[in-house]
Amino acid sequence: MSRIGEKPIVLPAGVKYTVSENGNTVMVEGPKGKVSAMLPGGITLVQKDGHLITERQTDKQAAFHGLARALVFNAVTGVTTGWTKEIDIVGIGYRAELKGKNMVVFTLGYSHPIEFPLPTGISVEIDPKQTHLTVSGIDRQKVGQIAADMRSLRKPDPYKNKGVRYTGEKLKKKVGKTGAK
Repeated sequence: MSRIGEKPIVLPAGVKYTVSENGNTVMVEGPKGKVSAMLPGGITLVQKDGHLITERQTDKQAAFHGLARALVFNAVTGVTTGWTKEIDIVGIGYRAELKGKNMVVFTLGYSHPIEFPLPTGISVEIDPKQTHLTVSGIDRQKVGQIAADMRSLRKPDPYKNKGVRYTGEKLKKKVGKTGAK
């Protein structure tokens, strides 16, 4: 039994979906754009009174039932409200600035600035202090991957907690070694 797979997906007004002929992908279209989601084999979508329900043919697909429902739900949410991930930059002289519409330039204490190109469908907003970024888009997977790539440019230091981190991320601060007395 899949508890997540059994939950119906509310289909808001203005959202349309089409399943490909071979049944492997679902294209969800809404006010913010189009997103395609993968459907594992043996999982089908059924629409009942404004709700989408994922159904499996046999119990062998039980492992993919919740996955398929989550992927379609993420696509529906993405085309209606979108997905965001917030990032904080902590450290003296550490900052980010937007260069054009599809390039973010990071200054993270290295000898050179780091240019980070943005793929299509992803937008970044930077606050006036240049230490807080908001990555947004309609594809949850892409938004999370871009935020993770930005974080990996300078991961938080365990001793001083400087670096690029997600907003609200809890960090463990290590104690430095004690000096000779």
